[in-house]
Amino acid sequence: MTQERTVPPESLAIVIGASGAIGAAMADRLEQDPRFARVLRFSRSSTPAVDVTDEASIEAAAAAAKETGLPVRMVIDATGFLHDEVQQPEKTWRHLDGEKLARAFAINATGPALLMKHFLPLLPRDGRSIFATLSARAGSLEENRIGGWYGYRASKAALNQFVRTAAAELGRKAKESVCVALHPGHVESALSAPFGSGGNPTFTPEEAATNLLTVLDGLTPAQSGGFFDHDGLSIPY
Repeated sequence: MTQERTVPPESLAIVIGASGAIGAAMADRLEQDPRFARVLRFSRSSTPAVDVTDEASIEAAAAAAKETGLPVRMVIDATGFLHDEVQQPEKTWRHLDGEKLARAFAINATGPALLMKHFLPLLPRDGRSIFATLSARAGSLEENRIGGWYGYRASKAALNQFVRTAAAELGRKAKESVCVALHPGHVESALSAPFGSGGNPTFTPEEAATNLLTVLDGLTPAQSGGFFDHDGLSIPY
């Protein structure tokens, strides 16, 4: 690893959505990384609790991170919503529902944007820092050839635009920063359990965490604003 891609030691790492399969695995992995003096895990069950649909909770978490006194060098947003017992991905436009679309956007796009609002200002001006959010290949406009999953696709596409826009602003303040969207692939989790992998490789949460953190370590500031898969390959927006 070249020096320019190395996070300075004695840093703080933050994982939002740390109660989920991928988030928990990434937090575990970061706790084993000697570069980080501490890892903060935020979720709806943490203290303070974080709900991405509640900006006050996000602001409180950012304040708690600042109070540690450690430089924030890595922020991982591992939140996201695909389905639950009352809402499933739409297979056709006949299934579109305004309230359900608004919910998908609130969790998958607006929430992460508010995380950027409150956590990006914590990244130091000097030295390497990273903000990464979990997106999905389904959000790629160019790769959408089969349709379906309207709300999920559209909200992840919106998330990608937030990342691209925030990266441009962040780069003017912190020249060595990296702000990206990541596609983890098909991961064994409650989110993906009802759906097949479509013939793609399936990863355990631990494998996914290792893959994604390896990708982040390999990215340069010139790649900030990009959208990358678990192998570090660029995905078209």
